[in-house]
Amino acid sequence: MASARSTKPPGRAGYALRVLAVAVGVAAVVAAAYFFLPALTSVSYGTEASPTLASLLPSKPKPKPVLDMQDYNKRLLALAHVATSSPWYAAFMAGTTTASTTEKKPLWPITTVMPKAGAILPFKRIVAYYGNFYSKQMGILGEFDKDTVLAKLKSEVAAWEAADPTTPVLPAIEYIDVTAQGSAGRDGKYRLRMPDTQIDLALEYAKEIDGIVILDIQVGLSSVEEELPLLDDYFKMPQVHLAIDPEFDMQGTDAPGDVIGTTDAATINWAIDYLSKKVQEYDLPPKILVLHRFTQKMITNYQNIRPTPEVQVVMQMDGWGSPQRKKNTYYHVVNPEPVQFTGLKLFYKNDLKEDPPRLLTKKEILNLTPTPIFIQYQ
Repeated sequence: MASARSTKPPGRAGYALRVLAVAVGVAAVVAAAYFFLPALTSVSYGTEASPTLASLLPSKPKPKPVLDMQDYNKRLLALAHVATSSPWYAAFMAGTTTASTTEKKPLWPITTVMPKAGAILPFKRIVAYYGNFYSKQMGILGEFDKDTVLAKLKSEVAAWEAADPTTPVLPAIEYIDVTAQGSAGRDGKYRLRMPDTQIDLALEYAKEIDGIVILDIQVGLSSVEEELPLLDDYFKMPQVHLAIDPEFDMQGTDAPGDVIGTTDAATINWAIDYLSKKVQEYDLPPKILVLHRFTQKMITNYQNIRPTPEVQVVMQMDGWGSPQRKKNTYYHVVNPEPVQFTGLKLFYKNDLKEDPPRLLTKKEILNLTPTPIFIQYQ
């Protein structure tokens, strides 16, 4: 039976015509796709396509901060009041420990490791308000409502920026999260841990003023090693830092307040290592560790304290009294035992108990050697 389709091969001319017809048909289809499909599918091939295409591409990662080592060293020298004409100035900038001079080598600035990029100190001065939200006696944080506290802190920040225009100021909330107690408590540790809601409140305060939070630890008969891991979730945050109060770090069986406590460099280094690991693990900017001190015995083996690129250490003079007493304590306790940076606490009430009843002025504080880069108000 004959098929409907002819099996006879076409001639050469007929074949060419068929190829031409197919080519024309393909061209027509391509042209239709090019000119008409965009209109039907609302796809633009003009300049309007760029934003849509860009939105589909992965965004470029933000450039990581870079440490300005020259600015870092210059600021350290300025805090130490080393004259630019001093040969020791040039030696420090060059990274050497000797200079051709009969001039005595200054004790400050101290040479330590360079911090990881993103470090706060010494590029900014920290001005902190201290206390506990449950207590009016422990500091200004518990004395007033939030709006009043933040308004006062902003006022202090502005005053410090005016006093030292070369150094921007970063506000901070230093919250006493573990408070020493006069009674032993259930576990006999003479300390009380605050609920997380109170730390969250401190974070809320700091957020409103673009500041940081410093969690203060008074361990009593507990230990730094026991208390810090309980705060893991907070130390993972880039804005949360640490303060240790050796006055309430009891090494025997005495209750806090009966004698002045003490913290050894070994414990401090454990805390530094703990914080360093958090910075490394979560790629955080460097943490700050504040050490409160008003006697030499409160911190032992200071020369063994090891700051790291991830943790900057501040030795804060914590005593209260007249302006002269505070200066004397600073030069007796903090100045002769350099670690890295220094701080000073001002007491709105207790500093007025001795004559003359006034706080140290900002000018007086800026003239201290080294100049405190951390200022705390209680």
